[in-house]
Amino acid sequence: MTFIHTIPPEQADEAVDEMYRRQQAHFGYLPNYARAFSHRPEVMAAWAALLASIRRHVAPRRFELATLAAASVLGNSYCALAHGKALGQWLDDEMVATIARGGEPGGLDAAERELLAFARRVAGDASRVTGDDVARLRESGLTDAEIFDLVAVVAGRAFFTKVLDGLGVEPDAAYRELPDPLCEALTVGRPIAGRDPEAGQGSAQSAAQQQLGGIEMMPAPPDQGESQGGEERGGQRQPA
Repeated sequence: MTFIHTIPPEQADEAVDEMYRRQQAHFGYLPNYARAFSHRPEVMAAWAALLASIRRHVAPRRFELATLAAASVLGNSYCALAHGKALGQWLDDEMVATIARGGEPGGLDAAERELLAFARRVAGDASRVTGDDVARLRESGLTDAEIFDLVAVVAGRAFFTKVLDGLGVEPDAAYRELPDPLCEALTVGRPIAGRDPEAGQGSAQSAAQQQLGGIEMMPAPPDQGESQGGEERGGQRQPA
C-alpha cells in the first residue's frame, strides 16, 4: 500500500486519530492517502487549507477538468481516478476517458479546451509555457486572476501527487467499482490497491505525453464546510 510504515488507527495519537476519523466519516472508509500523511498530520492540514484557498476561486467543473488533465500528465492514478469520477457530474464516461488519455472530447467550450491544453503544459514542463500560451487563455475569456488560479490548481496537484507516488501510495480499492473501461483509462500510473499491476497502467499516460508533442513527463484545514483532504460542494463530496 505504501513504501513506508504508517500509523494504524489503534496506535494513532490525538492529531492522527482526528484526521483518520474525519476521513472515515466523509468517505465511509479510511483512504490510503490519509495513512500516508499519518507521520505528519499537520502537513495534511496545510495541504487541505491550500487546496481550499485555491478551489474557492475556481468553478467546480473547471477545477475538475484542470485537475484530471494535470493528474494524467503527472502519471498519478489516485488523483486521476478521484477527479475523473468527480467529472462524472458533468461529462459521460467516454468524455472523461478521452481527457485522461490526452485527448479533447466534444462538448467543451473554447475556454475549457484551452484550459486543458494549458494545464497539461504546466504539469508536463512549466518552463516551456510561453506568453502565447497565456494569450490564448485570455482570448478564450479567462482573466489574469483566473489564469493564476489555473496554474495554482496544477502546481498544487503536483505537490500532492509527488507525495503519494514518492511513497508508493496506491489508489483505494473502492475505485474498482468504476466501469472497467473508465477505470482502465484513469489508471495512468500505479495500479489500484489489490489490482493486477499490468491492468491499465501507463496507457493513458503515454497518450497524454504524445498529445504534448514529446514533452517529458514527471511521474500529481479546513475551512467552513470543508475538511482535511476534501470539500463539500453542492451536496457532493469532492476529492482531495
